[in-house]
Amino acid sequence: MSDLVEAALALWGVTGNDCEFVAGRENRVYRVRTSQGDFALRIKRPGYREMSELNSELQWLDAMEKSGLHVPLPLPSRNGRFLECIDSFYVDMVSWLPGKPLGKSRHPLELHNRSDTFYALGAEMAKMHAACDEWQRPDGFHRCDWDLEGLLGESPLWGRFWDNPTLPKDTRELFVQFRSVARDRIAELSSGLDYGLIHADLVRENVLLDGKTIKIIDFDDGGFGYRLFDIATVLSKNMAEPDYSELKSALIEGYLNRRALNIEGLDVFITMRALTYVGWIVPRIHETGGELRNERFVSEAKNLCISFFNMR
Repeated sequence: MSDLVEAALALWGVTGNDCEFVAGRENRVYRVRTSQGDFALRIKRPGYREMSELNSELQWLDAMEKSGLHVPLPLPSRNGRFLECIDSFYVDMVSWLPGKPLGKSRHPLELHNRSDTFYALGAEMAKMHAACDEWQRPDGFHRCDWDLEGLLGESPLWGRFWDNPTLPKDTRELFVQFRSVARDRIAELSSGLDYGLIHADLVRENVLLDGKTIKIIDFDDGGFGYRLFDIATVLSKNMAEPDYSELKSALIEGYLNRRALNIEGLDVFITMRALTYVGWIVPRIHETGGELRNERFVSEAKNLCISFFNMR
């Protein structure tokens, strides 16, 4: 166990406990087993988020858990803080939620009652969005903006996807064309699009199933954005399923039966969601498996852009 992990555990008063590394991307995550329960120790990637953003995420999680959502609950350190800094690394600890991920990326879904599960997920997303709207955010709350500029502006949150250096000329031109059309389309719809705090990364691994209970983890990319972006993220990761149409209908029905939402323009958001990965992967192409992921992201985004224009 590294000195950094040992120092972090000491700040939360859980030294000498079983600590297992489980994931490492934007955060290095360790599962800490204690007599009081299991927790996730998260060591933040330097430079990825500002201190104010990290504190805001933890305040947000605390509020959502108190509102009845099944999300990780931040654990204060022995100093009474949700967030600590050790040798320029920000660290926190949150409750470890039991459950099984909705699925694994690029593998067929293995679910019983598939449509029922997506209906329940849609309802839980609506519950989350409603709770976010009801919450009185504290002064200084700071999270990123998945708005028009954050998605399609000159400096999108996840990078200039049209400048991905691996793009062939015709693919780059296709992405540039979509960007222009999508900006106009969202501007046209803007007054009718629901906007507020969103999770922004509802991929399969961030949705846990615990019996009939839906749990949501990893709010690292959460911020202010279009509520359709959350729906688009779920759908974009399940388009290869043979019953995708049924899953899509169930997800939307579950949401709308709990909360109103204008779903006009959903096709634009699904395609935009795919394009964000084309920008996101650029600084990660040379990581293990990065080139293959890049090829997949580009291919998926290209196919969706072509379908988008063919349907117009």
